[in-house]
Amino acid sequence: MFRPLELFIGQRYTHSRRRNRFISFISFASMLGIMLGVMVLITILSIMNGFEKELRSRILGVVAHVTVSGTDGKLSDWMPNYEKLVKEPHVLGAAPYVQKQVMIANSNLLRGTLLQGIHPDYQDQVNEQGFSLLESSFKDLKPRSYGIILGAGLANALQVVPGDKVTVVVPQVQVTPAGVLPRLRRFTVIGIHQFGMQEFDKMTAFVHLEDAERLFKMPGQVSGIRLKLDDLFAAQPLAHELQTKLGNQFEVADWSKEHGNFFRAVKTEKIAMTLILFLVVAVALFNLVASLVMAVNDKQADIAILRTFGLEPNRVMRIFMIQGSIIGIFGTLVGVVLGVLLSLNIETIVPALENTFGFKVFPADIFYISEVPSDLHWSDVWWIAAAALVFSVLATIYPARRAAAVQPAESLRYE
Repeated sequence: MFRPLELFIGQRYTHSRRRNRFISFISFASMLGIMLGVMVLITILSIMNGFEKELRSRILGVVAHVTVSGTDGKLSDWMPNYEKLVKEPHVLGAAPYVQKQVMIANSNLLRGTLLQGIHPDYQDQVNEQGFSLLESSFKDLKPRSYGIILGAGLANALQVVPGDKVTVVVPQVQVTPAGVLPRLRRFTVIGIHQFGMQEFDKMTAFVHLEDAERLFKMPGQVSGIRLKLDDLFAAQPLAHELQTKLGNQFEVADWSKEHGNFFRAVKTEKIAMTLILFLVVAVALFNLVASLVMAVNDKQADIAILRTFGLEPNRVMRIFMIQGSIIGIFGTLVGVVLGVLLSLNIETIVPALENTFGFKVFPADIFYISEVPSDLHWSDVWWIAAAALVFSVLATIYPARRAAAVQPAESLRYE
């Protein structure tokens, strides 16, 4: 009921119907620009957070968090090392593996593949939930049975289904009476795996660990041991600690060595996108400054009358700061509400638009992720809202100072 005079006049100036319509339009455009800028900024950051989270879970779901291998690519007598590694802090599971590049052929179709030898009894300890096997399981891989599980994309490229035979060509030669020939081995396709990541599904195949050891002539040896951790960000310090414990005869690597640059690039892109989108808010703030400057020029007579009644310059200044702040606060709050609602429902809205207009935003055959994910971080919402409010208030200072500098005698001379 007892509002300060500055607040009362500032509110009246904000929604006065007798005000210059052009100034009102500029103020409305400023409020709309702040609202759209805040809404888009929250939505885009949520989508980029969703992409980063999805990529991290998918890439690190198929890449070991930490690997321990021999310096020559071979690890002998791995069981004692395995028993030590599973007792390390943060380690949820471990699994031995053999990994080599090979060619897989079916008739005249040939594809380069990363062949992995795994042990079914250990592999489930390091698999992610998103990993799925179609029509089979790792338990179906038996030693000396020479069964192979292909990625869905690889099986499609080779045009094979479970039960078909494929030929694995090892890039190592063997001397025979017929001359120097590459090593070949026939395998039976017993299953298809699908992780939902096109590159991985097109380039990987699994066989039993013992079959891989015989194929690559590594009796009793493995390429290394994979470790799955409870915290991805504990991988780097744990890798350094293990390297110190195990010594130079072992090579310890974490996921950041192979994919760290990728995630740093994603983070840099997110920062750049934030700066670009904040320019939308900056343009709206320039409009706010322009509308307030015009409002000050339009209200010079009113300001002069208030000054003659004894209103101090700093109180005049507060009137126009309140007027501009109301525009900024309203635009920011509406933008936050719309941005949060859009971010929380983007995974429903985008498929609806795709079905309505018959297009795909991210085709599965081109992009890692075919859906539009969203991961709303409330910390992003708070700092975006705070930044918009602070800059809205700062934008009012110059016009408000001009209002405070109005001289009553000069303004009323021709009234």
